[in-house]
Amino acid sequence: MTRIDRRELLRGGLALGCSAAASPLLTPMAFASAPWDNRLVVIVLRGAMDGLDVVRPVGDPALAALRPTLMGKAAPGAIDAGFFAFHQGLDRLAPMWARGEFGAVHAVSTPYRDKRSHFDGQDMLEAGTPGAAGTEGWLNRMLQTVPGLSAETAYAIGREEMLILSGRAAAARWAPETRLRLTPQGRRLLELVHHEDPLFRDTTAQAMGIVDSLAAEDEADDGGMAGGGGLRGDHVRLAEFAASRLRGDSRIASFSINGWDTHEGQSAGLGRALERLSDTLLTLEAGLGTAWDRTAVLCVTEFGRTARENGTGGTDHGTGGAMLYAGGALRGGRVLGDWPGLTEVDLYDRRDLMPTRDLRAHAGWVMRGLFGLDRAAIEGGIFPGLDLGADPGLLG
Repeated sequence: MTRIDRRELLRGGLALGCSAAASPLLTPMAFASAPWDNRLVVIVLRGAMDGLDVVRPVGDPALAALRPTLMGKAAPGAIDAGFFAFHQGLDRLAPMWARGEFGAVHAVSTPYRDKRSHFDGQDMLEAGTPGAAGTEGWLNRMLQTVPGLSAETAYAIGREEMLILSGRAAAARWAPETRLRLTPQGRRLLELVHHEDPLFRDTTAQAMGIVDSLAAEDEADDGGMAGGGGLRGDHVRLAEFAASRLRGDSRIASFSINGWDTHEGQSAGLGRALERLSDTLLTLEAGLGTAWDRTAVLCVTEFGRTARENGTGGTDHGTGGAMLYAGGALRGGRVLGDWPGLTEVDLYDRRDLMPTRDLRAHAGWVMRGLFGLDRAAIEGGIFPGLDLGADPGLLG
């Protein structure tokens, strides 16, 4: 994946009166078909989401003693899963849960252990294998198993570098500040410069059409999606862009949502983060339309948090956690996983939720079901050294 220094391009005089990231010179918005009709969205929840608070094991008698303040402040959520109850910050997803299009997997983690560093944990999460941090991501390795794909099949969306889609396979990027602002004279200049080159001319025309379409959408009604709710924020714009590409020929998208590091004041901080995640999933559902039925969304985080709350109304870096998932291609309305228990002897290092299954196995089974990938390719190429184990039954 080629990296472009936009500041250098601006200094070099290629701004043309517009955002450099949006210029069709730099980001040709053409789309490539893929040999599948299903879609995959991977959302990285940066900061270590507390799975024990998001998907609360209220049926475990040890929970209340470990979290007297957090559980004492917890209001009942709208999603009741029996042994588990979801945080009230996800209440707006209750209809999605009832339709079987939202669910969770508990007590999962990557192979990352003990040091509990955000940076190392996120590298492991996105690289998908120990020792590969900083080289290439597992979504990129998945693309490498399918010959003939071009960049626009997969999008890394957002301002930050996404290791999960970095690697030898081509993937495109988009950032939410991307907006083309060309004067009529600037448009005419591009037309004249590209007139004699059909490739650049046609790509420029296509990019202009997309930009005009997005501008029209921004001006229509309240500018929000998810049923006209007027949702705002970069997370919504990321989801809107992902949905717009996935409605077409693109098949894979990945982006991040920050704000999950809740060392103190967790009740307020986690609630805000879950509101953003709910916005995101509802925006994807609304934006994808009928393609939502063929979409899987995986919400993953670098590790969980301590089973025991700390003295500042928060939790510290832990090990086992939860993965949330959504989409019409998946079987929701369930909390999957082998529950290890929360007594001290059951905890990892006597402090963290014990992981009972590798997070990568669930992602692997989703890719196998969505895209028909060979098991050997998943275990040997996408997640080297992984044992997929038994099918958890995530696919609808």
